[in-house]
Amino acid sequence: MDRRRPVVLLLALAGADSCRSMPSEPPVPIVQPGAPGEPGRVISAREASDLSQLRDTAADVRFMQGMIGHHRQALEMTALVGARTAHEGMRLLAKRIEISQADEIGMMLDWLKARGEPAPDSHAHHAPGAVLMPGMLTAGEMQRLADATGVEFDRLFLELMIKHHDGALVMVDELFSSAGAGQQSDISAFASDVEADQRMEIERMSAMLREYRQ
Repeated sequence: MDRRRPVVLLLALAGADSCRSMPSEPPVPIVQPGAPGEPGRVISAREASDLSQLRDTAADVRFMQGMIGHHRQALEMTALVGARTAHEGMRLLAKRIEISQADEIGMMLDWLKARGEPAPDSHAHHAPGAVLMPGMLTAGEMQRLADATGVEFDRLFLELMIKHHDGALVMVDELFSSAGAGQQSDISAFASDVEADQRMEIERMSAMLREYRQ
């Protein structure tokens, strides 16, 4: 007879009792991020499951389509900088804007394509009577910028690009204010990044503009 088996059985039973008596770990809270400038909130697992089923809204699509045109005009503005400024800081600023917004245009085009939604024509904002997104420059403002050079150009570029960036913030606010819009993770993250990046660049350009006005 194997006298070791009762000992093993007693140890196994003791281990099982010990496991049953151990307190369970508290559940990790699920936090839903808030809109820009607003705190997140703790939600239940059921609410999180419901959020995973969210679908894009018409307002989401309009935001992406409108922001593509908005970014394209920013690239037209930065394309003017090289031949019109003697300020290296202006060239670096324009290059940062150009790189970031060109990348974002590519992402937005892919987002629309994946959903079977039409992308705006590259020159749609130049069409007569075209409805411009908030902050976008009129044809007259773009011409003034193209005609300026030197310090005059630098000041005008900063003023108009600040206006342009402010318009992007309005577009983000309008998105998050639309019922059901801006809730899917990809568009929520993108819109929040736009909001943060544009605010940072507005602060940088405002500081540069103060130097020109001194």
